Amino acid sequence: MKRRTFIQRLGFTAALPWLGPAATAALAAPRTAEGGHIILSCNIRVALPEDEATGNGWRARRDLCIEVIRKQVPDLVCLQEVVREQMTDLERAFPDFGSFGFEGPEMDARPEGYQGIAKNPILFSRNRYDLVSAGGFWLSETPHLPGSLSWESARARHVNWVRLRDRGSQRQFRVLNTHLDHVSQRAREEQLKMILAEAALYPKDFPQLLAGDFNVDATNPVLKLALDAGWINTRQAAPEPRADAPTFHGFLGEEYQPKTAAARRRGAIDFILARGPVSTLAWRMVRDSRQGRYPSDHYFIAAKVAFPP
Repeated sequence: MKRRTFIQRLGFTAALPWLGPAATAALAAPRTAEGGHIILSCNIRVALPEDEATGNGWRARRDLCIEVIRKQVPDLVCLQEVVREQMTDLERAFPDFGSFGFEGPEMDARPEGYQGIAKNPILFSRNRYDLVSAGGFWLSETPHLPGSLSWESARARHVNWVRLRDRGSQRQFRVLNTHLDHVSQRAREEQLKMILAEAALYPKDFPQLLAGDFNVDATNPVLKLALDAGWINTRQAAPEPRADAPTFHGFLGEEYQPKTAAARRRGAIDFILARGPVSTLAWRMVRDSRQGRYPSDHYFIAAKVAFPP
């Protein structure tokens, strides 16, 4: 084994002390064409001025966020809540990764805050994949119009996708990344229906991965729409399935205390789903922190998947 590879594996394994032995070994194992692909879903929390006052501004946690993502040794990273400042930092931090889904028409004329301008880019390893094609559309009744809203959606929402070719196996697959509305249940359902309908145009034996912040947990009818359409939840499909646990924590980690009974019952709202011939080799929630500071107000999630012949 090459020294560099050994050090990378050792560092990655050391970052996973709370995992079971099988999951730790599966995530840390070297990846070949048949050996799996590590995909992350990371809601990094949009850069907001008000977070600066609490010590959770982007400048205070930028390096930690990058460090935590890098430590997972990912092949694919699906990001939500990304604005220009953050995208510039991420592109500099991951020069060996291509990106898609940030550039394009702004979603709102107002330049600061949430205001609908945060986007959902996808990062992919240039060393491992060739980009075959890519695209995206707006989750509304006029999907070709940037920034369009429907179904009482509080903000404009969209989905990005990339079609990649694994250079080792020559296998092609798709990765989709989204962030559903945070207010309207009808909007979330209709938004996901659009994504599922578009994905269903591909053959059933074409591997697809869908990552993102759904703003609902696994008990909500939104997720049932995906499961009924033939998608699987990688958390449940992993060899060591994980009990449902919240991914949102408000920068507080284990000290987070939801204010309402409904919020206390809520599980993970971030998902990595799969459709077609996709095997889940491992899954985990990334709870890394440093001196009480977290990279985001969400825990990131990671899945290792493979595409059987």
